[in-house]
Amino acid sequence: MQFCRIYTGADSQSHFEDLDQSEGSNHFLAAIPANALVFKNDMNRTDLHGWHPAPRRQWCITLSGSVEIGIGDGTKRTFGPGDVFLAEDVTGQGHTAVPRNWVRAFVHI
Repeated sequence: MQFCRIYTGADSQSHFEDLDQSEGSNHFLAAIPANALVFKNDMNRTDLHGWHPAPRRQWCITLSGSVEIGIGDGTKRTFGPGDVFLAEDVTGQGHTAVPRNWVRAFVHI
């Protein structure tokens, strides 16, 4: 299984990094301490979100719908049901998010 990490680079811009969750990787079957689990639902909001950094380090698991995440170089990715990303871009310009009936779980770490 792969997941995407969104992080702030030395250029203060957000970047995507694809990571593999396979046997032997740092994330495979590892217990990751969590501070909270939050479920959110943004049904077809067009105002969410302009440029913003992640409010904290958090895993995001899309349960239904989708979200398009954009980063500073113009790259955009769409995350749908079952997709997981790790938001670590807590500084810098951040990213944009365009939800489409997006229901997700955030795991604060």
